[in-house]
Amino acid sequence: MIGWRGDAVVALDQTRLPHEVTTLTLATVDELVDAIRGLAVRGAPVLGAAGALGTALAVHRAEQHGWTASRLAGQLDRIREARPTAADLAAGVTAMEPVVHRGARAVEAAARSYTEGIAAAGRRIAERGADYLAGLCRSGTLSLHTHCNTGALAGIEWGTALGVVRALHTRGRVRQVIVDETRPLLQGSRLTCWELEQWGVDYRLVCDGAAPYLLARGGVDAVVVGADRVAANGDFANKIGTFGLALAARHAGVPFVVAAPESTLDPGVPDGAAIPVEQRSEREVTHVADVSVAPAGARAINPAFDVTPAELVSALVTERRLIVAPSGPAAVVPGRAGRRAV
Repeated sequence: MIGWRGDAVVALDQTRLPHEVTTLTLATVDELVDAIRGLAVRGAPVLGAAGALGTALAVHRAEQHGWTASRLAGQLDRIREARPTAADLAAGVTAMEPVVHRGARAVEAAARSYTEGIAAAGRRIAERGADYLAGLCRSGTLSLHTHCNTGALAGIEWGTALGVVRALHTRGRVRQVIVDETRPLLQGSRLTCWELEQWGVDYRLVCDGAAPYLLARGGVDAVVVGADRVAANGDFANKIGTFGLALAARHAGVPFVVAAPESTLDPGVPDGAAIPVEQRSEREVTHVADVSVAPAGARAINPAFDVTPAELVSALVTERRLIVAPSGPAAVVPGRAGRRAV
């Protein structure tokens, strides 16, 4: 979903899906930053690749136009800070810094390798997460609930949380997936539903506000979400609406699993209170597809992310490890969410 061609970054334009598949060629740092801020390029692992490939792009332009070292550093900071909550974006830039002095081709090669590593990590996350949920729910097929988009579009080939769903599907273990629409930009309905259709997975789209009710009714075996930054104490930031979903899962006794690459874990941030939360345009709330859905002059609050406390998380799955909460869930009976098996 993102790569390098010629001397430019190429990426799928995620704002045009599901009705149009369009590739962007991003030949300048300005174009890349605009694509990231506009969510044409999005998803924690893809942003990690964008950080690495963006560094290669900046170094290429520096060599072509004779930038000073300070200007190059400033351009790299612009990429790093384009989505302040997303740890992976900054991690991708940081990972390239040791080779910047070796020139554009060296950074390009390192960025390609970094992107390949992200894809491989996604596959390991998917299999480890599938093993964990298959172990919790030892027989039968599972009904899973997810939020936002965390599949191949967001994560290169497999993704994170939706990669776990895909891995379970390949094992014949998925009965149905409940997909939150994910306000205000509808990544769930536009992107996750599109991916599930490609894979032949049965799904049902619901408005975000319906999720707690559905969990309370039973019938959901586990919630699986991604993350954009995980603090040292396990608190994590994810797309707005995740915190409420975690609260509902805890009330219903449903396992709540977070799937994320190690690059999303930020030991420099002690807890959720220290995670920077991106505030986006009010227009994303007051308008849908440029059509006003609120009175003229209406004001909105539009945090892109919320922060979920660690105590609501049953397990965190990365490409390297599975971290299960000390009070993590026992086995559950498939199709009867919240009912503990003895």
